[in-house]
Amino acid sequence: MTDRISRFAIPDLADVPEDVRNRILAVQEKAGFVPNVFLMLAHRPAEFRAFFDYHDALMEKDVGLTKAEREMIVVATSAAGQCLYCVIAHGAVLRIRAKNPRIADQLATNYRKAEITPRQRAMLDFAVKLSTRGGEIEDADLAVLREHGFDDEAIWDIGAIAAFFAMSNRLVHLTGTPPNEPFYLMGRVPKS
Repeated sequence: MTDRISRFAIPDLADVPEDVRNRILAVQEKAGFVPNVFLMLAHRPAEFRAFFDYHDALMEKDVGLTKAEREMIVVATSAAGQCLYCVIAHGAVLRIRAKNPRIADQLATNYRKAEITPRQRAMLDFAVKLSTRGGEIEDADLAVLREHGFDDEAIWDIGAIAAFFAMSNRLVHLTGTPPNEPFYLMGRVPKS
């Protein structure tokens, strides 16, 4: 593992705008560490704000998709996008939200063999297709999702999460940002 967080400058927390610093410190208090992506993006405060505002708009609601299903999309599409950071970091969140220590590894390796429902498989088939072969998406792809009970709002969320994390994956590739060590163990063993 490298100690380097980014190929680009990482600002000192004292030098970032107060709202950005407060958000980073709040995450540190909750997680016990600062995820490297926060530090990497603090390099550009306006983009930091936009990134995390859109992230939260997509990932922190419980309508149409569960929070665990949202994380499933991130892990499966990030695996397809070869983004180590997102697979590891969001895999940790997925294990916790799904209360399943196996699910993230299964999705990252081959989501088609994972312990998921047929509905979730349809969701991931669509998300991965959009991520890897987006130009091939047709009305029939959305019809399959509707057959599994997804409404238009949920379908939008599936697509928007896949698209947002395609961008996130590319930013991590650009910056060379590694996952934090604590992510590797989170959610693997139940708390005593």
